[in-house]
Amino acid sequence: MNGAALCRATAAHLDLLLPLIEEFCAIDEHPYDEARVRRAVGPLLADDSLGVIWLIGDPPGGYAVLTWSYSLESGGRDALLDEIFLRERGRGLGSAALAAIYDDLRARGITRVFLETEEHNARARRFYARNGFVVEPSTWMAADL
Repeated sequence: MNGAALCRATAAHLDLLLPLIEEFCAIDEHPYDEARVRRAVGPLLADDSLGVIWLIGDPPGGYAVLTWSYSLESGGRDALLDEIFLRERGRGLGSAALAAIYDDLRARGITRVFLETEEHNARARRFYARNGFVVEPSTWMAADL
């Protein structure tokens, strides 16, 4: 595939986006709480101040969520690829989408992109490695507030 059609998701796309997020949660073994998802995606659909949600494909059969942060270690602005999901895999659409996303991130002055994967998802880690991601020696930790 030569390229991926990306469309910035807006509030008008919410009903299209929610089933995709629910499918991702099921595959990645995360609980799906629609009210929580609606609250979380609202600001990302409103503007780009916190990040962006891309719909992938025409018609959309996937999405990617990127959020912004700032790190001295990264030398400035960086991004978190919080989620990427495609219904169809193995046809090059994910790699094409990531290439387009990388171009967008560079245009925004973002110097580095991070992600996390589930331990059980070796296929995702192979995909990310093919697309330039390397395992870092740091360990993610979290605290619920």
